[in-house]
Order: sequence, then structure tokens, then C-alpha cells
Amino acid sequence: MTPRWSVHPEKTPPAPVVALAEQIERDGGRALALYQDPVGEHWQIFCLLPMAIVDATPYQRDLSPTHVKRLTEVVKRVDRFVDPIVAMSPKSGVYWTPNGNHRRVVLQKLKADLVPAILVPEPEVAFLILALNTEKAHNLKEKSLEVIRMYRGLAEESPSATEEEFAFQFEAPHFITLGLLYEANKRFAGGAFAPILRRVDKFLRGGLAKALEERRERADLVRAADEALALVVAKLKKRGIRHPYVKNYVLARTTPLTRARKTLPPFEQAFKKLGDNLEAFDVAKVRYDDIQRTAIMAAPAPAE
Repeated sequence: MTPRWSVHPEKTPPAPVVALAEQIERDGGRALALYQDPVGEHWQIFCLLPMAIVDATPYQRDLSPTHVKRLTEVVKRVDRFVDPIVAMSPKSGVYWTPNGNHRRVVLQKLKADLVPAILVPEPEVAFLILALNTEKAHNLKEKSLEVIRMYRGLAEESPSATEEEFAFQFEAPHFITLGLLYEANKRFAGGAFAPILRRVDKFLRGGLAKALEERRERADLVRAADEALALVVAKLKKRGIRHPYVKNYVLARTTPLTRARKTLPPFEQAFKKLGDNLEAFDVAKVRYDDIQRTAIMAAPAPAE
């Protein structure tokens, strides 16, 4: 049977790419073109995929209803869909999008049967594409949850690989620890603890599967500090001191890290000392005006 797709440039595509194009056709889609991308000259497939078999990757961030609503209104106004999703296929009949899930949902809401997609033949590239996802800017919680989901997926596929090997995908080690905390509590005060975590949380050695256990231990230490912080905040509330910046204020005054220190303590030591400092914190010396003045002068904390 003569292929229904075009090939650009006029070269013979690798057999796996042709097989993937044939799979798309068998799955009810349409392979429109096989081409080499203009940067690395990697073979990719421009295609139409059946909506019913396309989903988000299992390890990316949650949808933003606000972004979906706004994007839906724009697509309806333009009356056309001009921004294909990026997709990959772990197996026949299954297609995931590491970049384009909001667009996919918009098409789904508009009752479209097919999704225009750029299909990347190498499934492992999906993790790199997640790291480059700029469809909607991440806040701290979204980024951390995406990273820990990605971490679990990589740990299953490559349990002996190290965190350093995926430093580009994870972006920063504290996102992994925060991801575990946000999984357990979506309202965790990540923005308050992020300044400390950025300085003492490092990529761990050893395989991902083993490192995940140490990550859980680190998350437990942060959680214990958060519980101690909550007790301080409760005492301040009894004194009538309520302010959105209160957690950041208390942590700034109990942190065991100072800019003057040339060497930083290990993660465990830093958070145990933070816990001790929080327990010893004298709320009687805190005034509302101090918190308000500090909040005005401080840079905004990362969004939750």
C-alpha cells in the first residue's frame, strides 16, 4: 500500500519511524508528514490522533481550570486550532502529551474527534520536553508536583540512575523534596521553606529508587519543622498577630543559615537546628509592625 504521508526532506526515514507512522494509521489516526526537525535533524511525525486515545503523561502537573477556560475562549474566537500538541507513544493505542495537555482538554471540550500533534518517536524525550513546558508558567506547587511525578516515572524505568543524571529535568533538588510534601498536603507552605531548601537541599547519590527513601526522610524533617512553625504561628494568633507573611517572618528569624556563613550545614543538621530554634522562639518579642515592615521590604515569596 502506498503511504498516505509525505516525507521531507526526500530521504528514506528510519524503519522505526515508518513503523510508528503505520501504527498511527492502525490506531485510527492519520500520519500527515514524516520530517526532520530543523535543529537536531531528528525524525518526527506530524499527525492527527484520535482524541479518545490521547492523554496527559502520568507525571505532569495538574490542569489549571482558569487556563483551560481562557484558552477555550481564544480558540472559539479564532475558530481554528493552530498550535499542535507534542506527543509520544509508549505502546500501540496509547499516546501521551508532555506538552499540550491544556490544549488537548480544550479540543476535548469543543467536541473535536482528532488532535493535531507532533509525535516524537523516542519516548524518553518526554521527560526533557516536560522540563521545557512553557504553555503555562509553573508556580512552586505545580513545579514540585510535576518533578516528583517525573521522578517516580524515571525511578521505575531507570532505578539505578542518579538524580544528577536528570538534573536538567528536575531543575533543582528542592523541587523533589517539596513534591513529596505537596503530595501529602496541597496547602503546604512551600514558599516559606523554599529559601532554606534551596541552600541545603542537594542532589543525592545512589540510584533513584534508593534515593527516594532518603527524600522521604528529608520531607519528614521539613514536615516536623512545619509543625513546630504552626505552633509558633498559633501563639502569635492568640496575641492578635495575623499577617500573610508571618511564617516567612518567623522562619527568617529562626533559620540556622546566615549569609555570613561560608559553609552550610548538612540538610539533617540544618532542619533539626531549625526545629530547636522554633521551639525556643519568643513570640512575646514579636510586633505586628515588625512583620508588616519586613513584608514590604522583602521580595515576594514564590507563589504556592
